[in-house]
Amino acid sequence: MTSIVIPAHNEGAVVGRLLKQLISDANPDEFDVIVIANGCTDDTAEQAASAGPGVRVVSIPVASKRAALDAGDQAAQSSFPRIYVDADVEIGSSDVRALRDALGLPGVLAAAPQRELVLADRPLLVRCYYDVWTRLPVVRNGLFGRGVVAVSAAGHDRIRELPPAMGDDLAVSLEFEPAERTIVEGARVLVHPPRTTADLLRRRVRAAVSVAQLEDGSHGDASARTQPADLVQIVRADKRMLPRVAVFLGITVVARLRARRAIKRQDFSTWLRDESSRQ
Repeated sequence: MTSIVIPAHNEGAVVGRLLKQLISDANPDEFDVIVIANGCTDDTAEQAASAGPGVRVVSIPVASKRAALDAGDQAAQSSFPRIYVDADVEIGSSDVRALRDALGLPGVLAAAPQRELVLADRPLLVRCYYDVWTRLPVVRNGLFGRGVVAVSAAGHDRIRELPPAMGDDLAVSLEFEPAERTIVEGARVLVHPPRTTADLLRRRVRAAVSVAQLEDGSHGDASARTQPADLVQIVRADKRMLPRVAVFLGITVVARLRARRAIKRQDFSTWLRDESSRQ
C-alpha cells in the first residue's frame, strides 16, 4: 500500500475531480488516500468523503499546509514511499504507480511527474508567460510547480525538518541534488494555470516572495531564479519566441515590484491564492 496525502484548504470545487481520477482504477488496498481538510469553511471534507471508501478524510481546524502535511504523515497507514498531492491538480492511478516505481531506482530520493498545463482557453498573456516558463531548465528539471512529489523514506528524512515556507515545493526541490531527484517520463500531472492575467500576477508575486524567503538563509540555497542566459537561449533557439519572452519579462518585473512590500515587511504568510483556476 502507498499512502497519498492530499492537503486541502477550501478545495470543495476541485478535490472530487482529483479523487475520481486517482482511485478510478486503483486495486483494492493499493492506495491509502488521505485528504487533510485544513481550516475549511466550505464542503471540502464532504466532497472528499463522497469519493468512496478508498478515501479517508481528516479535518484539522488550522488553515496550514504544513500542519496538514504533518497530520497526513501521522495518519498514513503505510511506510514509504509516500506521495503528496495538491488538491487542485489531476493525476491518475497509473501515474502514481510510475512515481512509486521510480523511487526504487538507485540513489533516487524524490520524484515528480511530467507537467501538462491546461492552456487552451487561457488569455494570450497567460499562454505567452507559460510558454517561456516551461522552457526554462530549472523549471523543466525542478520538482516544484507540479503539485505532486513522491519521496522515499530517506527523502522524507531529508525534508521532514524543513522550516515552514510559502514556497514549500521549491524548498523541497532544492533539498535534493539533481542525481537524487527525477522527473518521471511515465507519469503525468494536469496543472490548471490561472484564467486571468491578474491571477497570474498574484501567483508570480507569491513566487517572488517565496524565493526571497528561501534566500534569507534558513531554507538553503534558492537557486531557482530565472537566469538571463536561459532567456537568451530560448530566443536563439526560436526567434519567434522573442515577443513571448518580452511578455514573460514584463510580468516577472511587475510581480517582483509588487512583492517588494511583503518582502520588506518579512510577510511570508499572506497567501495570494489564485481562485480563477478553481472555477
